[in-house]
Amino acid sequence: MVTSKRAYNWYISMVAAGCMVLYGYDASVFNSVQGSDNWLNWFDLDTKTDSYLIGLVSTAYTIGAIISGFFFGGPVADYFGRRVGMGLGCFITIIATFLQTFAPYHNLGCFIGGRVLIGVGQGMALTAGPVYIGEMAPPEIRGVIMAFWQLFYSVGSFIAYWINYACSLHREKLGEWDWKMVVIFQILVPLIIIVLLPFQPETPRWYIQRSGNIEGARKALQRIRDTEQEVEDEILIIREAIEYEREAISHGYSALFKDPSIRKRLYLAFGLNIGQQLTGQGTLNSYSTAIYKKVWTSTTTINLINALNATFGILFTLNATWTADRYGRRWLFLVGAVGMGVCMLLVPVVGLATPTVNGTKSQPAGIAIVFLFFLFIFFYKPTWGATTWIWTSEVFSMNVRAQAVGMCSQMQNVANTIVQQFFPTFLAHSGLKCLFLFMAINIVLAAYVFFLVPETKQIPLEEIDVLFGGANHVDKGANILGVSESKAHGGATVTQEERADITPA
Repeated sequence: MVTSKRAYNWYISMVAAGCMVLYGYDASVFNSVQGSDNWLNWFDLDTKTDSYLIGLVSTAYTIGAIISGFFFGGPVADYFGRRVGMGLGCFITIIATFLQTFAPYHNLGCFIGGRVLIGVGQGMALTAGPVYIGEMAPPEIRGVIMAFWQLFYSVGSFIAYWINYACSLHREKLGEWDWKMVVIFQILVPLIIIVLLPFQPETPRWYIQRSGNIEGARKALQRIRDTEQEVEDEILIIREAIEYEREAISHGYSALFKDPSIRKRLYLAFGLNIGQQLTGQGTLNSYSTAIYKKVWTSTTTINLINALNATFGILFTLNATWTADRYGRRWLFLVGAVGMGVCMLLVPVVGLATPTVNGTKSQPAGIAIVFLFFLFIFFYKPTWGATTWIWTSEVFSMNVRAQAVGMCSQMQNVANTIVQQFFPTFLAHSGLKCLFLFMAINIVLAAYVFFLVPETKQIPLEEIDVLFGGANHVDKGANILGVSESKAHGGATVTQEERADITPA
């Protein structure tokens, strides 16, 4: 039976997960506007001769996101709080949306500047969001809740593509507003998040780490945990872990590379986040319109396919909600990599085995290719889509969590920056054969997970260091605070007198 506090825990996590809608919407916006002749004419672009400039428009977002995620997202979330990190990211996104929507005629620089700012805002929001969810969710359902983080990416794509499809049906009537309407709707979800954030609690771990505010942490936990004993036990565990980190380990960016255990996690998470985009998903989400033009002639048909793809993406991501904590993260990674590799093999094979007439494929061949791309999404969404975020958000200790999650998440954009800059030219010269590259990458990723990535499901955040060869922060902190090991692990009730002894006045 779901209690009212467990339901509230879900609610505040879903508000934080809304930050991922920003990411999904923006990635889909650029893909959508490429199909609009009005957008191309407004900025004086030609898809055949200006492929480098079109790639630059996409890359501009990732540059802003990388800078923000690496250098601003972590410090803002650590100093001002997870809620402020999300809220500030949403506010910047709103400002950037207006810059893109109302960019002057033929002024591509203003549009690109808006995309850089979008990246800055999302770099902050995408750092603070998963940290907030990971720190508020109980370990037994952490994987399920984090699966919704990726699902909300699909929600963002869903909204963007269906708005784009509706606008494409009325292109003559709307004029340049056929693409401006798609862009400006990006302010919707950030506005909702900004309104809701002030009314939900900050994470108890942030209260204790930032200022030693035990009472603030207690009040936050009382809103999301069912019993007073759960509240006190969790406060004690958090304090033990943070006390050890303060005494024995440094904080911030320097700690990421001093501790061999944390350094190992950082490099593994870098690999997973880079791999997430190199599966082929990042390219498909930005350039599926260009790819489908090799198969279909109708822009309206392509817009409909993109919208249906985003719709099914939501349904496919739901698979992670019942598999992540049942079968584990490793199982999902392996199944996903193998499935995506097979899809990326079959799509170019179908392309090579079927004739091309007037630059496009026959309808049966086109349907087969679209089906295989949908099957690719079926494998991607609950595995490398959702599970990469789950694994990344739960493996780092409190002293480095915000910085590490920010840096790791932006490795996705590092990979995207490299691939998306050359992909339009690659696609123009090799056609669907370019997808063989992603098939090979998925095979490598399966081996990477099999040999290097450990299972992390249902391990408490404060005790996950042991899995990577580090010290148990809870046990070490218990020794510093003078709490017995059994009580540190919840094996016995901490009395009021004992609590008073370890709680500062």
